[in-house]
Amino acid sequence: MRTIFIDFGNVMGFFDHRRAVAQLVAHSPLDADALDRAVYGGDAMDDYESGRTTTAEFFAIARAAGRLTCTQAEFVRAFADIFTRNDAVCELIPALAKRYRLVLASNTCDAHYLRYSEDFADVLSHFSALCTSHEARARKPSPAYYHYCQARAEAAPHECAFLDDLPQNVVAAEAHGWRGVLYHPRLDLRAELLAAGVESD
Repeated sequence: MRTIFIDFGNVMGFFDHRRAVAQLVAHSPLDADALDRAVYGGDAMDDYESGRTTTAEFFAIARAAGRLTCTQAEFVRAFADIFTRNDAVCELIPALAKRYRLVLASNTCDAHYLRYSEDFADVLSHFSALCTSHEARARKPSPAYYHYCQARAEAAPHECAFLDDLPQNVVAAEAHGWRGVLYHPRLDLRAELLAAGVESD
């Protein structure tokens, strides 16, 4: 293995949309459950993460659906305040970076990326490339996303490993030719990476 693609959400950083909703509900007549569906339901989030809509356009959609009275700046601040660090993965990154080319492989929108790239700057400094869906204009598990990432791998597909928390994304990565590792918090990550040909010690 020469290159490791690593997901962000629920791998390097856990996320919880309810944290955003708990702040935004003060700006809406809807209750938390209804506001959650209004902001995150439908195709708007997929379009935003795929780079088909801008932050301003997404805010306009969310404001109308959620009957929000906040400004765009207030919305973005709450909307992006959803991440907490997963130390088990973050503390492993520097050791992996000594042996392998690390590439971020994240389904994310502009507002979320701007927030976590700042909050996790120390971890992301070990990455050689950052492949985000809103820049790629394609989301995992679309084959187009993996082709976008491959162009930044500096390795052949069979020389790449992929760490992600969603089975469908791992299946698609393996179909692309990468060695997949399905992450969950109870995983013996070092052992699973070693089984995939990745040494972390």
